[in-house]
Amino acid sequence: MNVIVCVKQVIDPEAPPASFKIDPTGNKMVTPPGVSPVVDPYAEYAVEAALRIKDVQGGKITAISLGANLVPEMVKKPLAMGADELILLADEAFAEGDSWSTAYALGMAIKKLGDYDLILCGREASDWDAGQVGSGIAEFLGLPSVSLARKIDITEGKARVERVTDDGYEVVEVSLPAVITVSNELGEPRYATIKGIMIARRKEPVVWKPADIGVESSQIGAAGRRSQLLKLFQPVREGKCEVAEGDSPEEAAVNLALKLREAKAL
Repeated sequence: MNVIVCVKQVIDPEAPPASFKIDPTGNKMVTPPGVSPVVDPYAEYAVEAALRIKDVQGGKITAISLGANLVPEMVKKPLAMGADELILLADEAFAEGDSWSTAYALGMAIKKLGDYDLILCGREASDWDAGQVGSGIAEFLGLPSVSLARKIDITEGKARVERVTDDGYEVVEVSLPAVITVSNELGEPRYATIKGIMIARRKEPVVWKPADIGVESSQIGAAGRRSQLLKLFQPVREGKCEVAEGDSPEEAAVNLALKLREAKAL
């Protein structure tokens, strides 16, 4: 089994919310000082799913990450967990893309790789929560796709997927090659071992530029966006508290009911 896993470098989602600031003139989020990037936690579930498949089927896992200002020590985490190869689409032209331009660039990189049986992505990325890139890759490559997988079993050229639904899960069978997005219901990703960390440090990633995957700069990143971000802002949450008083618990309850009725909550 040759499995490709798409991973993303994001700002640590565990950073204090107060540290995030918005640049209203550029309509951008300002990177919090002192907060290091991490591999997107949802992508780690996809890496874990690939490793479980490899544990049973054998084969090779190739991780792909896209962006500008990628931190090699950080995006090497899939290698430390057990992936075999890391490809970085690293160039300023890849920066600030939307789901369309990101999926297109990743799809063209996967097409260049050529030899694959399964493509795995996280269910969404923890920075924008769009959840569209996996399905976009499938569309560009003309492959079937299944989203929100909590379990994947491979038998006889097919994937049997337990797919999360609002009230449980459903079982889907899909022929390979296919694209599957992995949900956190899969279970906790394994920790990188000391041996894995040492191997990752010695292993150099393959770096591809736009020309290496046969795309123009106008098709990727900010230049290739198909959606427009109109406004980026931090919501303001305001609330007030009013006490329903009374000389007795019964009177207080009546006053509370009247206030709720005035507020049209009843």
